[in-house]
Amino acid sequence: MSRHASNRNVSRAMARVLACALLAAALPATAQSLLIRGATVHTAGAQGTLQNTDVLVQGGRIAAIGTGLAAGDAQVVEANGRPLTPTLFGGVTGLGIEEVSGESATRDDRLSLGEASDMAVRPEFDVSLAFNPESMVIPVARVEGIGFTLISAGSASSIIGGQGAPMRLDGSLDPAGPKVLYLSLGSSAAGQSGTSRAAQWMLLDQLVDEARGRLPADAQGAALTPAGKRALAGYLDGRGTIVVGVHRASDIRQLLRWSRRHGLTVAIRGGAEAWKVAGELAAARVPVFVDPLANLPADFDQLGATMQNAARLHAAGVRVGFAQASDASHNARKLRQLAGNAVAQGLPWEAGLAGLTRVPADVLGLGASIGTIAVGRTADLVLWSGDPLDVAHTAEQVWFDGRAIPMRSRQTELRDRYLQPVTPARDGGLPRAYRTR
Repeated sequence: MSRHASNRNVSRAMARVLACALLAAALPATAQSLLIRGATVHTAGAQGTLQNTDVLVQGGRIAAIGTGLAAGDAQVVEANGRPLTPTLFGGVTGLGIEEVSGESATRDDRLSLGEASDMAVRPEFDVSLAFNPESMVIPVARVEGIGFTLISAGSASSIIGGQGAPMRLDGSLDPAGPKVLYLSLGSSAAGQSGTSRAAQWMLLDQLVDEARGRLPADAQGAALTPAGKRALAGYLDGRGTIVVGVHRASDIRQLLRWSRRHGLTVAIRGGAEAWKVAGELAAARVPVFVDPLANLPADFDQLGATMQNAARLHAAGVRVGFAQASDASHNARKLRQLAGNAVAQGLPWEAGLAGLTRVPADVLGLGASIGTIAVGRTADLVLWSGDPLDVAHTAEQVWFDGRAIPMRSRQTELRDRYLQPVTPARDGGLPRAYRTR
């Protein structure tokens, strides 16, 4: 073996060791005691914002909140008045199931069975089974304060996309809470319902009848497999949340009637015209995950889009969360910018933070553990350089279960690699990453 080949093998071995070390650092470890002292604590809960406050973490949970807390043997972080929040919601994304948007081999978020006209309905399709906690996309979001997300499912042949789940980005493989079912309505889903949105309600009623056993097993036009019947039945009578992608006000009204008739629990994703039916949504206790930047009629379902959507919904008593309309997986870290835009358009600042923390946690069944800073809650926390809804500021440290994560990602490592000082002339003036020796 040549010396150069031997050196290459050593370099590869060292790279593998480094990769294993980085992975070990990113995975859950035994939680240690931690005292974050003198922070501006935005609890996102009933206590509101607490000035010059300490947060003590023991055993991965928040043990005490107050002033002058004794550190004992806890590691002490001096916040010096900087903001402390719960980790943020990343929106409805493909984090962990979508590596490269344009490369189908790295995407597990969409089911394609035959042609769209085949109407292959597979509510049993569960994307959480493909979740990869070691995805390179996850640290990019995590170092920006994103602590949990709702991974989405879609189908090329059905208005029912399948099931997703809320996932913590702490290295865990399993869902952090109950699974949800995805449903698409309106013009964007008309291709999966005989080109007519009217047919969507016909198909949905038929599927409910099948899942409830109201149709004979050999009935003509049956659409569900036995596994599909069991999966859909799990969401009937309010036993699970159905996340519905819908925009037009009249479609939202039909959705409220349909969900009330069948006793279903629904949440809306999108809702560009939701402000028009804000009172009805509030009365039905249906939350809406909006895109605050939707202010133009992207299609005929969104003619009433406005950047004041979130503010109007909140004023009517609707629980408002946030979700991006496109490329959400690679831009989850920008969701706080959307929340900041909603605040600029009239949404109270506290409601903007709640839409990134408490509201999604409550809607997704995680509210007893994360989403607020309170005694007994899981210590998923972020210390910021300044206002977390202002993109001029950044996350300085993120903790999961009170454990500090490495504040680096593939992007920061590439930045550091290629922003090296110019090397001596014998190296051709190239950055370190390009050196030949």
